[in-house]
Amino acid sequence: MNAATGSEAPLPDERAPAAVADAGDGAEVPRPALVRYALGSAGMGVYVTVPGLLLLYFLTDTLGVTPWLAGLALLVPKAVDIVLHPYVGSLSDRERARRGSRLRLLTAGCALAPAFVALFAVPGPVADRPWAAALWVAAWFVVANALFAAYQVPYLATPTDMETGYHGRTRVLSFRMVVLTVGILVGGALAPLLAGEGDSVGRYVVMALVLGVFTVVFQYVGVGGVRDLLPAPAPTGKAVDRHGPALAQVRDVLRRNRPFRVLVSCYLLVSTTTHLVLAGLPYYARHELDRPGFTTVLMAAFVAPALLTTPLWFRLSRTWGKQRCLLLCQGFFAAGALGLAAGKTAGLVVPVLCTLVLGVCFAGLQLFPFSMVPDTVRAADGDETGRTGAYTGVWTATEATGAAAGPYLYSAALALGGYAAARAGEEVTQSGGAHTAILLGFTLLPALLMAAALAVQSRYRLDAELTRPKGV
Repeated sequence: MNAATGSEAPLPDERAPAAVADAGDGAEVPRPALVRYALGSAGMGVYVTVPGLLLLYFLTDTLGVTPWLAGLALLVPKAVDIVLHPYVGSLSDRERARRGSRLRLLTAGCALAPAFVALFAVPGPVADRPWAAALWVAAWFVVANALFAAYQVPYLATPTDMETGYHGRTRVLSFRMVVLTVGILVGGALAPLLAGEGDSVGRYVVMALVLGVFTVVFQYVGVGGVRDLLPAPAPTGKAVDRHGPALAQVRDVLRRNRPFRVLVSCYLLVSTTTHLVLAGLPYYARHELDRPGFTTVLMAAFVAPALLTTPLWFRLSRTWGKQRCLLLCQGFFAAGALGLAAGKTAGLVVPVLCTLVLGVCFAGLQLFPFSMVPDTVRAADGDETGRTGAYTGVWTATEATGAAAGPYLYSAALALGGYAAARAGEEVTQSGGAHTAILLGFTLLPALLMAAALAVQSRYRLDAELTRPKGV
């Protein structure tokens, strides 16, 4: 039986998993370069958080777009990412083959900030027409997502490109996760404060300008970190055309690498769940807790625990392995989501405590899957990392799909419940069905999705092979 995949026969070109079970723990990686690399995630954290947290609410409660159309305006641009990210991954592999690095594509992604601002800078005549406003947001979301992909894909290829071992990759990603948490916390806490209660487009524009500056500064720092961690080898001057077109590479990496396929399937559910929770936070705070300003508190409770627990998860994984820790995170996340169903009837303490549980689990849900991707790549390709971008493109496309599916599922729940959209400054009384949809969409639905993720992840076998003592 193939040890890496659980199949009866080895897959084409697959190497033994022992090739990735190397002893390096990452201590050999220079800390200054590692910190600079990790700082690039601060800007990424803002972008992965703010649109997911506020864009649906901005459309329905500031621009007056109906929930089904608002969900569609966020879903379609992300659908483009399904094709875009693998293409960017293929392009980054070609850049590395020709030029010895992925830096040129990475630097191009630093143009994200203006597109991020344009997302919220809806002109008055456009804002007066909900259909036009939805189209404006969708169009700029496509542009912003393309620029984000140009940065994210080569950036996340770095740990796989590095020569370090099973625990070393977790160490590199743990540094990234801590800084990513800071970015998520800055975006998640400051964005609702700067935007206020969504009473004007102008407040959202100010928010986007402030956070856009923050994003671009740390993106450039991250570029320098990648340059330090991966001194450019001599370029071959040849493209990696032998791997075929981008979509063919997607089919190939999914077909020939079962551990990666299982991990991708699980992470699609995880990403959908976490982004659904982000999209639902403002609605839950306003309509179930009767505290619109409490979005910042809940967002802080959701993200801040990662600053303390990420190093603890890393240490625990050295004993338990990544797989067991990830399953633990998924189980407790589902339980915490169900606990939020108590709403305001249990006071504010219970929702905050349940959100803290989600936050502790969220740290592991980000750390472990991302650090397991390089394990699956090395298991299939050994030391040959010329296809890293292809794998990373599939992975980030999966994340982007979840980022679209989560808000869309929540908007669908709102539409089914009869949630009434409103323009800035309008007061609308929501029906009982809308309140039920707000609550169940924020609690029961994510719990079910995360339970499904746990069931899928339980089929992952590679981690047991990589942590098995030699000779056993």
